[in-house]
Amino acid sequence: MTDTADVGALPARGTPASDVLDEIRALRATDRPTHGGRLFAYVYDPGVAGLDELAQAAYAESAHVNGLDPTAFPSLLAMENALVGAAARLLGGGPGTSAPDVVGSVTSGGTESLLLAVKAARDARPDLTEPRIVAPASAHAAFAKAAHYLRVTLDTVPVDPVTLRPDVAAVAAAIRPETVLVVASAPSYAHGVVDPVTGIAAVAQAAGVRCHVDACFGGWALPWLRRLGAPVPPFDFAVPGVTSISVDLHKYAYAPKGVSVLLHRDPALRAPQFFAYADWPGYTMVNPVIASTRSGGPIAAAYATLRHLGEDGYLRLAAATRDAVAGLAGAVRATGGLRLMAEPDTTVVCFTSDDPGLDLFVLVDELTARGWHTQPQLTYADLPASVHLTVTAAVAPRVAEFGPALAEAVAAARAAGPVVLPPELLALAGSLTPEALTPELVAGLADGLGLAGGAGVPDRMAVVNTLLDSAPARLRERLLAEFVGMLQRPAW
Repeated sequence: MTDTADVGALPARGTPASDVLDEIRALRATDRPTHGGRLFAYVYDPGVAGLDELAQAAYAESAHVNGLDPTAFPSLLAMENALVGAAARLLGGGPGTSAPDVVGSVTSGGTESLLLAVKAARDARPDLTEPRIVAPASAHAAFAKAAHYLRVTLDTVPVDPVTLRPDVAAVAAAIRPETVLVVASAPSYAHGVVDPVTGIAAVAQAAGVRCHVDACFGGWALPWLRRLGAPVPPFDFAVPGVTSISVDLHKYAYAPKGVSVLLHRDPALRAPQFFAYADWPGYTMVNPVIASTRSGGPIAAAYATLRHLGEDGYLRLAAATRDAVAGLAGAVRATGGLRLMAEPDTTVVCFTSDDPGLDLFVLVDELTARGWHTQPQLTYADLPASVHLTVTAAVAPRVAEFGPALAEAVAAARAAGPVVLPPELLALAGSLTPEALTPELVAGLADGLGLAGGAGVPDRMAVVNTLLDSAPARLRERLLAEFVGMLQRPAW
């Protein structure tokens, strides 16, 4: 008989608390570093001493509070309203503005905020049997997820390969009688550029359609950069026609995961966001967001973070981030073979290469080997593959180290040469349809790429990224879904 005493998360006999924490620390040792200014994606580190401890303590105070019923836990309601009010004031709403009646909800993250923005727009038009939304091709993939979940058609507008922004006239042309929502980004995640929100909102308003500004990524950074003198274009509720805005507090507000705020210009616009159900023998369910039960932990942690940092703290962090962006962009400009995709005016540095001897995916691996964790972005339409750096305040002290590391990594990537896939693999990637992708074929492919057999993710991903880059988008999606599915298996 198999001894299950120490197998998996549920042992036959309980484990001492200290041992459990040691196990978690050992597992965490395999992760990318969340602090230290060397990870340019996924996490947002202000580098503020004591902030983690404060957020963790606040989280613990409210971890078992349930947001399902705000009348039972008024502390959570008070903190949620305070966060919504802070976000609204920062983004051009509240008393004394052109949007005095802004309301909002706290969600678990940007994807939930965008899902709810699409739901509210869809449900506000029950007369439409085939609703549609219009978004730039550079809009976050969560809009595609929302369209898929909610059975709404997504009409994408191309972005200019030079400006990386959509043309307002093209947005206007894409609006149909069935369109319920038009989207703009402030900024787009991939390249960090702010869409022409004023023009997009104007054509949406003229068509009688809602306009959502996805400021999940930059909504808590752009206002502070503007106060520091950066030429931030209009993007918030001061722009006529903007009906809703999303902003993630777990990004540049530096709160722990996951807290986002979805704002609507007035209560009538928010009303279709709610779900209520009374036709059963239990309690009447009323949810402003997707989840019913919600832990108060993340909301309390975000509240503590905002209270502790204050406006002066966020201005200092924005200044440090601005300087870090300038330094990183300077390092890219000084490195032969690289070029910026756009002059950075937000918190993103994105670069590419026109040198056929310099493989960007190999470069990413070489940077990783030197302790710099960047995010590769694959080829899309007329846009080349690129390397994305999300810059936070914690990066500022490390900027001087990045230039030499980048130069070394470029030299090593050139010496290694580009990845060359076997011709038969390239032919397969170019001809295979998602429907023909069997589990057995994926398993064989994963084994050849070093992704099978429980080995986890390999240290070097250039071969994998090259294969994905050569595949059409639909096949790329299926391959990734299958690969991740292979990684996410129970530990028996």
